[in-house]
Amino acid sequence: MIKELIDSPAWLALKAHYEEVKDLHMRDLFAEDPLRFDNFSTHLNDILLDYSKNRVTEETMELLFALARQGNVEEWRDHMFSGEKINLTENRSVLHTALRNRSNKPIRVNGRNVMPQIKAVLAHMRDFSEQVRSGEWHGYNGSKIKNIINIGIGGSDLGPHVICESMKPYAQRGLKAYFVSNADATHLVETLKQVEPESTLFVIASKTFTTQETMLNAYSARKWFMDLVGNEKAIEKHFVAVTTNIELATDFGINENNIFAFWNWVGGRYSLWSSVGLTIALYLGMDHFEALLEGAYEMDQHFQKAPLEENIPVIMALLGIWYNNFFDAQSHAIMPYSQYLERLPAYLQQLDMESNGKTIDRKGHRVNYLTGPIIWGQSGTNGQHAFFQLLHQGTKPVPADFLIPAMSQNPLGMHHRVLFSNCLAQTKALMLGKRYAEAVEEMKHQGFDKEYIEEVIQHKVFDGNKPTNTIIFESLTPKTLGSILAMYEHKVFVQGVIWNINSFDQWGVEYGKVLAGQIQTDLSTPGDVSNHDSSTNGLINYRKRVYFDQIEKNKID
Repeated sequence: MIKELIDSPAWLALKAHYEEVKDLHMRDLFAEDPLRFDNFSTHLNDILLDYSKNRVTEETMELLFALARQGNVEEWRDHMFSGEKINLTENRSVLHTALRNRSNKPIRVNGRNVMPQIKAVLAHMRDFSEQVRSGEWHGYNGSKIKNIINIGIGGSDLGPHVICESMKPYAQRGLKAYFVSNADATHLVETLKQVEPESTLFVIASKTFTTQETMLNAYSARKWFMDLVGNEKAIEKHFVAVTTNIELATDFGINENNIFAFWNWVGGRYSLWSSVGLTIALYLGMDHFEALLEGAYEMDQHFQKAPLEENIPVIMALLGIWYNNFFDAQSHAIMPYSQYLERLPAYLQQLDMESNGKTIDRKGHRVNYLTGPIIWGQSGTNGQHAFFQLLHQGTKPVPADFLIPAMSQNPLGMHHRVLFSNCLAQTKALMLGKRYAEAVEEMKHQGFDKEYIEEVIQHKVFDGNKPTNTIIFESLTPKTLGSILAMYEHKVFVQGVIWNINSFDQWGVEYGKVLAGQIQTDLSTPGDVSNHDSSTNGLINYRKRVYFDQIEKNKID
């Protein structure tokens, strides 16, 4: 019986293959195969994935697909879509895909079809968002709502935030969306400086209505509102909730009709497709929110039905494993060449690192191989002037995804041509590199003398052979963005299955919350503490001295 992934036949075959191909250079692979782009690219609708600039051969891909089949990726995929409780540590189904099911197919949780509930919530979202956008719903004094402030954290912030930032061209004129997540009061205070209470609607997104950061901000926003308005009844016109805890939401002052439901089989980092997307519906309109769902549904269908060899999320997942586990790449860069997608790297950080940042497998054993990579990145071309030097000539291997629309939503002179050319130039340069003879010839052409060339030539040499995926789409629409986000969700899922980990819990995050509660109590009482490690004790006591000294100083003043 095979006990470890790294002792499995498919893994050992890849390990042996890695030794054979690790020194191959992509420029040689392209020279040997004029059809390499055709052979190593695939698409869904207007989304094209070019993975030809990867350190793979046809044999590499065959061995990677064998690894996927050995890991029962197709079976686990079917378990997820059918509502089986694949979140083993919490005994839950994982059915964010049900939220964007655009067919009439029933989807069951504990034997009950959940689609009627989902459709009812979508209808509730449509009715409410249309009232707000039309002006039928107005503030306590008759003012039209001009500002939406989403108060949440994690998936209740990152998901709606990335959509609203990415889809600004589709937003209603005169309506602004703000996002408050950080427990640092600065985040809330600086946001409230930009709005007036009579024209502002707060969306409080917390599954339990107890999330510390969210409720801290929510109650501070409520106090700000009451201090200015002084009418508790007015809260009903300016605060709504996305939660499962109706009792706590009504205690806050929110009318039960303005509480939007969702379910425990919706993980936080997958929740933008649920009523957590209410801010999206308000800002963009429900038609665009449903287009987002449609795009995700089409990627779901592709993931379910396409053969592994043509399956975009599967291919991306396997390439990530190839570099993570065989080339020891510790990170993966996300490079959207679209200013609208500026927050995509932050969104994918949570999706990937909270899902697959695990050391324990599904059977409770510690793994002895690398799991989830560090996800990071920045919009291009800004990243080129910040960290691309490390990508080109650094000592760390960093695979990267480059995403770019073929057409700009803001055509202005040569801007998009320059943007597009930079994107393709970077992936070409990362792949090709620059050999010694090429660097010498270039410097000669530039008129440098032989002595200077010999002095600096090694600095001009680039190894190349740096792997990238290029994802091109016609334009950035709600439907296309829905497909892209679902693509990454399924990529992360496939990697978790192969690594034999549960991608749907986050116990490390929960542990930090418990410790924060203990420290919060210690900070609020006078006197030094000694019940923690010496570092934590010292930091707590320093802060308390500063705090209580300031109180005494203010009393004197």
